Amino acid sequence: MSAVAETIAARKAAGSGALVGYLPVGFPNLAESIEAAVALVENGVDVLELGLPYSDPVMDGTVIQEATQQALASGFKLQQGFEAVAAITARVSAPVLMMTYWNPVLAYGVERFSDDLLAAGGAGLITPDLIPDEAADWMAASDRTGLDRVFLAAPSSTTARLEQAVQASRGFVYAVSTMGITGARSDVDSAARGLVARLRDAGSTSACVGVGISTAEQVREVLEYADGAIVGSLLVKALADGGVDAVARAAAALAIGTRPAS
Repeated sequence: MSAVAETIAARKAAGSGALVGYLPVGFPNLAESIEAAVALVENGVDVLELGLPYSDPVMDGTVIQEATQQALASGFKLQQGFEAVAAITARVSAPVLMMTYWNPVLAYGVERFSDDLLAAGGAGLITPDLIPDEAADWMAASDRTGLDRVFLAAPSSTTARLEQAVQASRGFVYAVSTMGITGARSDVDSAARGLVARLRDAGSTSACVGVGISTAEQVREVLEYADGAIVGSLLVKALADGGVDAVARAAAALAIGTRPAS
């Protein structure tokens, strides 16, 4: 079993589910992004999702886009992503997934990227713009290295697509709760519950819901039917507004949702 799947299974066995926290590497600078990621784990995040800044982030909302564009404008280089993973995994035991669009991986070289991520202590990749039937090179590289591969499923996905995502994914399937881009919303779309049910029917034993989760109450609600809750925009905004201390407080507040309601 993968490190990510083991972590999620352990949280479920404890009576809850996993909290997955996203931050972009290199924002507001490399050193602070590393400190912020460590702070997430120290304040209740179970799995880290580190985003590689990319020039055309089609899935990301305004908050994340602005952060990644700032990182790029400050000179972020892809190699720094591996440096960050190595620095983080040297300090905390939570598995670290890298979230990346596919073009940077292709440009770097799929095999080389996989080897460097593994060497840095990374757990695998979340690839929002890559579908399994176009992922032969990544499937082969991840099978060779043992890295996790997280594919996305949306409410609009056909049953065949859901089955494909379940069969191809390792670690978890990323269930996109709403149609559209990421960003905190006052209500997590009710389509998420139906999507996770469809993923269960397709054979999924590990499905995490993301896009729009921003409160402990929403985390708790999602964990009633899913295996993990993924939070990004809220944490990025906290880091932008108040630095590492603020993102630590935001993570701690979200983590309350992984504990039984009093």
